[in-house]
Amino acid sequence: MNKDFTPPHLRTQQYEISSTNIAGKRIVVTGGAGFLGAVVTQKLRERGVNDIFIPRKADYDLTTETGCTKLYQDAKPDIVLHLAAEVGGIGANQQNPGRYFYANMAMAMHLIELARINNIEKFVQVGTICAYPNNTPVPFTEENLWEGYPEATNAPYGVAKKAAMVMLDAYRMQYGLKSAYVLPVNLYGPNDNFNLNSSHVIPALIRKCVEALDAGADTIEVWGTGSASREFLYVDDAAEGIVRAAETMNEPIPINLGASFEVKIKDLVEHIARLTGFAPSADDLKNKIRWDSTKPDGQPRRCLDTTRAKNLLNWQAEVGFEEGLTRTIDWFRAHRNDPDARM
Repeated sequence: MNKDFTPPHLRTQQYEISSTNIAGKRIVVTGGAGFLGAVVTQKLRERGVNDIFIPRKADYDLTTETGCTKLYQDAKPDIVLHLAAEVGGIGANQQNPGRYFYANMAMAMHLIELARINNIEKFVQVGTICAYPNNTPVPFTEENLWEGYPEATNAPYGVAKKAAMVMLDAYRMQYGLKSAYVLPVNLYGPNDNFNLNSSHVIPALIRKCVEALDAGADTIEVWGTGSASREFLYVDDAAEGIVRAAETMNEPIPINLGASFEVKIKDLVEHIARLTGFAPSADDLKNKIRWDSTKPDGQPRRCLDTTRAKNLLNWQAEVGFEEGLTRTIDWFRAHRNDPDARM
């Protein structure tokens, strides 16, 4: 058992790595029916994993010890991939800071403790880019994780997710629990959450542009000033990184998963307005986008250094941004009237 007490984000060598053949393993994927989880389960099946258990919220309240205990008793997993989260965009984070901290901290705490009690083989935790300090130098490197407090509007969520990494590292040192920890940047893609009360920026903008175009509306309203920048990762690329972490890592070294580019929100809005046909020309954009500068921009900049993912997981993003946006817009148009779509 590794007794290295160096914080995991600063561990630069002697990573505990091995090749794990996950085919034939019984794997629990929390959040496995969701946006990211559905793609992760697909990739697991492509690798020969046929025994996948996806807990449904109606049957397992993972924010409680009782719900998590029932999950382990029913599923009897070899490996747990913990993707489930309670999260939303800036507005949802402002409205639910206490709930988002409690729900995400409680899920991780109970699931990790019960992983130890049930002696499972490995626990994979999906973290969040929101864990990084507000003014982290760009590009973010994993060594920056503890150099300040996260951006205020999403700090409770980010701190809860970061605490899970500390818990996993403590359990690695004391109990030998194998684990992995990845930090995906903002995700987007088909089957995303397009509910304007809780969605992130890309699905919200797609919905606003398509619905405005269909209704013949002259303008859409966008929060903030457009000056903040973000990085976006297509959901299939993120899923591949998570599965590779399950196959490769044995300790919770934080690993960034990103596309290694950033785009200003102003440019993102214009890009989506053009691709949807809402504002196909530069002249259209001048009059069709109304910025509400009374609303927050969020963290000033986000862009990740993904060197560690390339070195440890042999992973890098494959789907180009315009291709990913086009796929997502096409999916929204095809499925927005589906009763199960998150609209």
